[in-house]
Amino acid sequence: MAEILLIETATQVCSVGIANSDGLLSLKEDNGSNYAHSSSLTVFIEEALLAANLSFSSLSAVAISRGPGSYTGLRIGVAAAKGICYALDIPLIAVDTLEGLARQCAENLKSFDKTEAPRGLHVLLCPMIDARRMEVYCALFDFHGKQILETEALVVNSSSFLTYLESHKILFFGNGAAKCASVIQHPNALFLDGIAPSAKGLVASAMNKFQMAAFEDIAYFEPFYLKDFVAGTPRVKGLN
Repeated sequence: MAEILLIETATQVCSVGIANSDGLLSLKEDNGSNYAHSSSLTVFIEEALLAANLSFSSLSAVAISRGPGSYTGLRIGVAAAKGICYALDIPLIAVDTLEGLARQCAENLKSFDKTEAPRGLHVLLCPMIDARRMEVYCALFDFHGKQILETEALVVNSSSFLTYLESHKILFFGNGAAKCASVIQHPNALFLDGIAPSAKGLVASAMNKFQMAAFEDIAYFEPFYLKDFVAGTPRVKGLN
């Protein structure tokens, strides 16, 4: 049976899991706000393996949350995943971060009563990752993980998603959603708290890709940044 290491570091959450075809075997994560991935990730990997009663040599593949998200977080996660894949000579699997977040939401909302939606309307999931100011990384999915609207960097305004909101109830969530609640005020827009990226959201896609041998080229794989990284201007000492 294939055991897969799952790594999610695209946002402030540092999450590591181990899964096989039976589901999630162990999970270690911290939903902090300090992006301490560089100090936590390797510790979490070791703890997740220990909790699953496995060693590094037991792993069949590594699955990484590929982005979009934090430039630094993605680089740290991908670097760790590549290093393990090289050392163990095992394949690398990449899962879209927004897809994983949508699956995590669907898992959390299994008890959600879809009949609450007005007659004739369908429910869609809109994961949002903060991209600063009023911009978010977002996409639309149905409850089965099918992508309805492609991933984009969107500057949110009052007309955002209006076409879909006229015929769907949309659940908005993720660390970019709260700032949009005062702007998107359609009656079919619902904003959910407490749903964050997790290695749990990578399980289904990672296992499917492993079965299909949909692996990445370890040497050339890069995170999906969506936008170019722009470094801030260093502050000169002595100047305001």
